[in-house]
Amino acid sequence: MVFAIVAGVILILLLLLFISGVRVIRQAEAAVVERFGAYLRTMNVGVHIVIPFIDVIAKKVTLKENLIDFAPQPVITKDNVTMMIDSVIYFQITDPKLYAYGVANPIGAIENLTATTLRNLIGQLELDETLTSRDLINTKMREILDEATDPWGIKVNRVEVKNIQPPRDIQDAMEKQMRAEREKREAILRAEGEKQSAILVAEGEKEAAILRAEAKKQTEIKIAEGQAFAIRALQEAEAAGIEMIKDASADQSVIALKGFEALVKMAESPSTKVIIPSDLQGAAGLATSLKELIK
Repeated sequence: MVFAIVAGVILILLLLLFISGVRVIRQAEAAVVERFGAYLRTMNVGVHIVIPFIDVIAKKVTLKENLIDFAPQPVITKDNVTMMIDSVIYFQITDPKLYAYGVANPIGAIENLTATTLRNLIGQLELDETLTSRDLINTKMREILDEATDPWGIKVNRVEVKNIQPPRDIQDAMEKQMRAEREKREAILRAEGEKQSAILVAEGEKEAAILRAEAKKQTEIKIAEGQAFAIRALQEAEAAGIEMIKDASADQSVIALKGFEALVKMAESPSTKVIIPSDLQGAAGLATSLKELIK
């Protein structure tokens, strides 16, 4: 009976000891195992068995991408301007063993390395280059940090310069400069608008003058055509009248009278010049000429 009780206790202890040696590593995690203080193995996701009191999990790490947001730190540019810059680093643990044994304080080491690298890069740039070269600074910092953290089992995926704060007097000068640039652009745009407006007005006046001249020309042409048509109609009517007189066998006095009437009507036209003889003999000769014409 006592033996059965002792055996049961031993079995329970062995079961508890076995259960205590079971380790479950979750997704995106890893654990570094030591045996008697020496590195034994790295446990990844899944169920693992360790020897209780002999195997010890020295460090458990996450394999997810981590974020470090550093506080603003002072840096000096090439033209001796002191500014405050804060940066953000995205990194990921790729080797838990190197991360556990490579450096004593990985986060602190990354922070100090970032500060040193940032000071070296900014020290090679002037103020204007620093403000306009964020992408260049981010790329160079990522390359330098990624290479430096390889022995620590860390991969730097991305570095972002989050904020750059120049001194207050520099900010005021930059604001004044930007305000002057905006006013300059506004004045240029206003001048361009006035220029375009003047050009459009001049072109409109030019087109209007051309249209007026064309209209006047067409009016004068129509008037001249009307006058020419009227003259042709009058001459045709006179010719028809003479033909009628000729057909009626009118005497010389009637022919002379009609001739004078035709001359009077022709003289009424502003474009017709008529020379009247100064004596009746000339008039009689004119009548004779008309008679000969009728014949």
